[in-house]
Amino acid sequence: MPTTFIAPDGLQLSYTVWEGDGRHRRPVVLQHGFAADSEVNWVNPGVVDALVKAGFTVIALDARGHGASEKPHDPAAYGEDVMAADLTALFDELGLDDVCLAGYSMGAIVSLLVATRDRRVRCLAVGGVGAGIVDFGGVDARVVNRSQIAAGLLAEDRSEVPSAARPFRRLARRAGADVEALAAVMHATPHGPMRLTNLSAATLILAGESDELATQPERLAAGIAGARLVRVPGNHMEAVAHPAFAAALVDFFAYSDTGESRLPISSPA
Repeated sequence: MPTTFIAPDGLQLSYTVWEGDGRHRRPVVLQHGFAADSEVNWVNPGVVDALVKAGFTVIALDARGHGASEKPHDPAAYGEDVMAADLTALFDELGLDDVCLAGYSMGAIVSLLVATRDRRVRCLAVGGVGAGIVDFGGVDARVVNRSQIAAGLLAEDRSEVPSAARPFRRLARRAGADVEALAAVMHATPHGPMRLTNLSAATLILAGESDELATQPERLAAGIAGARLVRVPGNHMEAVAHPAFAAALVDFFAYSDTGESRLPISSPA
């Protein structure tokens, strides 16, 4: 069952814990993408089930503005830096001092920020991002226009929704999201510098082969010392649901925790 805690600024946030069988000492913390929630991003695609079956304790946070967490409509309540502080506060709340962290899309940006600042993250996996992190420090601005996404979410007439906003609008509807809160997320102040050279965690990049938001993932992997890259089938909305995504995630975290690997994980070319 979901549990709540209070974020540093007083907002109430929701998270869920699935207990593992004790095979792995490190829990896996999951941060979902924009317009989704833990259920849509991690539970429905089978990622949580795969991790729990492999013995991991799994903790998934609903980001502010999403899922069962509070959803203010003020852009000042949002931003990746604020969400990164929420994840750090969750580590504190649960007394975690050694974690594996995985994030997808927006959650990948948040997770990268946390991992560059918090040494408790010992292994990191990010999906749905690529060269946009290197070129723009976050979401790929060549593909995503935040103002257009916000306008598309709020549009009453479907014909007025920009093509780039349509997948997020469909995802928001599927998740039963508060579109005014999501629009506020898009209007938030961008995060500060992302210092990839500060990353000390073992890192895996997971990229959909046709993911328009994760183009040239090898450039991202090359910018992180020792990072590995695995490509999986699918576009931005499909890749996380492909069985290869969960399999690579489980294998990487198991290897990071025990040194035992089942699947080949290749370094970037």
